[in-house]
Amino acid sequence: METLQNIKKPTKAEQKTAIQSYTALAAALQQISGDDTEIEIEETKAKIIIPSRALKLLGDILKSMSEGNPISLVPVATEVTTQKAAEILGCSRPHLIKLLEEGAIDFVKVGKHRRIMFEDVMTYRQKMKDEQRKHIIEIMQTDEEDGLYDT
Repeated sequence: METLQNIKKPTKAEQKTAIQSYTALAAALQQISGDDTEIEIEETKAKIIIPSRALKLLGDILKSMSEGNPISLVPVATEVTTQKAAEILGCSRPHLIKLLEEGAIDFVKVGKHRRIMFEDVMTYRQKMKDEQRKHIIEIMQTDEEDGLYDT
């Protein structure tokens, strides 16, 4: 599994393959109604049963790769260190500690170490993105009212 340090964008060839695969998988997923699906690996003729939710996740991965986005899977219930959380948020570890101590993100202390649920980090990250988007819209509206945009 990729770590945060070595996540890479898909190559053009991988993007092309992902586009083709996503189209085929999306069409197949529309016809699947059960909880589990049997698939066959063409090269080995091996047949395996996969939960339909896993196939839908594969579809999401292929769609994202086809758009050129890097992919990494992290179990939602995973605890992360303060260093990992800071990397995810794109801030310094001391700034993250300040956020934790202010109560902006939930955490637990294990001995002297702080542990943060990955889901809590992602929730905070989304909240920050939403706030940024709101502020950008406000700035654009103010600029438009001041006549700085040609409409």
